[in-house]
Amino acid sequence: MEKIASFTIDHIKLQPGVYVSRKDHIGAEVITTFDLRMTSPNEEPVMNTAEVHTIEHLGATFLRNHPEYKDKTVYFGPMGCRTGFYLLLAGDLSSKDIVPLMVEMFEFIRDYKGEVPGASPKDCGNYLDMNLGMANYLAKRYLDNVLYGIDDSRLVYPE
Repeated sequence: MEKIASFTIDHIKLQPGVYVSRKDHIGAEVITTFDLRMTSPNEEPVMNTAEVHTIEHLGATFLRNHPEYKDKTVYFGPMGCRTGFYLLLAGDLSSKDIVPLMVEMFEFIRDYKGEVPGASPKDCGNYLDMNLGMANYLAKRYLDNVLYGIDDSRLVYPE
């Protein structure tokens, strides 16, 4: 079998950033998959499931309510390795195109207080596995260390 695209990225060189993982053509439409890498693979601890789950709920709620991106959002969810998230958007987009959206989304997550949307037994299959405090912290860390002042070294996969 051929290696899938995400396994061809050098995870030893990969640092937290916003990367285009792939572009899929479906008829006349392009779906851009973004790699929102929040931790350095194989160098720092991965995120725990509770904060990943909370970021997923808050990020998906933010995106699906965003005035410009709600109809372009195909999917937002965690990577199995728990080092980041995948965001699939309709459109032929670059990493730079979505930096303002990512800043807005992670500021929303950083500043969010109160009940996590969808964190109830009726709405979620694992509603008790949430950690809002750590989600706030990780969003702030991603903003401060990556998104604010991001440059090409964190927008294009390493060679």
